[in-house]
Amino acid sequence: MNRRFLLVLLSSVSTAVLFLFLIVLFPGESGSFGLRLMGLRIKQGNNTFSALHRKLLHGTTMKEPNRLPGEKCTKADIVINQGATRPLPTGIPTYTVEIMNICVTGCDISGIHLNCGWFSSARLINPKTFRRLHYNDCLVNDGKPLINGGTVSFQYANTFLYPLSVSRVICS
Repeated sequence: MNRRFLLVLLSSVSTAVLFLFLIVLFPGESGSFGLRLMGLRIKQGNNTFSALHRKLLHGTTMKEPNRLPGEKCTKADIVINQGATRPLPTGIPTYTVEIMNICVTGCDISGIHLNCGWFSSARLINPKTFRRLHYNDCLVNDGKPLINGGTVSFQYANTFLYPLSVSRVICS
């Protein structure tokens, strides 16, 4: 056989084996192997929302938060996801935050406040999207309603990840 053909065949097989090894090594990535979720961005005034399209896993169910009679929504209807992203050129780590309204009763939620400590960022964040008002009080989406199924996202840069949790909301 031709040496060039053998070299191409060997490199193709080794690349395939390496790829399969990485998939087996990192199974917790939801099968995405580090690929980002594809999302639909919705421009509404000065705010940008994303509606993420996700495949539901077979056999999983979403647990309904405990509600008082007549209560439309709770702070449990707001979910916060954040994770590390590529650092700034200066080497400062960056994090992407997604704040989602997962209200199953179809409610829009406004006045979303988060516990955020002394939150600060080396990367500028649009204050209409997210801003710290006082110690441990950050406001999401300028206090405006986050539509049912909507997502607000932003990136911040700091030497560590800030733990963020919902402190209060207003049901619309």
